[in-house]
Amino acid sequence: MLMSNRDRVARLHYMPYSFRVLQAGDHVLCAMTGQRIALEDLRYWSIARQEPYASAEASAQAELKATRAG
Repeated sequence: MLMSNRDRVARLHYMPYSFRVLQAGDHVLCAMTGQRIALEDLRYWSIARQEPYASAEASAQAELKATRAG
């Protein structure tokens, strides 16, 4: 039986300039907003925190939060 990856959250390993799929899916959830991000639209992530972000603004907010937490 073929399994569909539609409507499944993917698990990824984030690297410089790319990511590797660890568990198949069609999207991830933004670590800051919870927004669904299709894998083909994923452009922002943190290698250090291994988190995806929906936008540059969400990425910057996560960085500020991490800096304040210290």
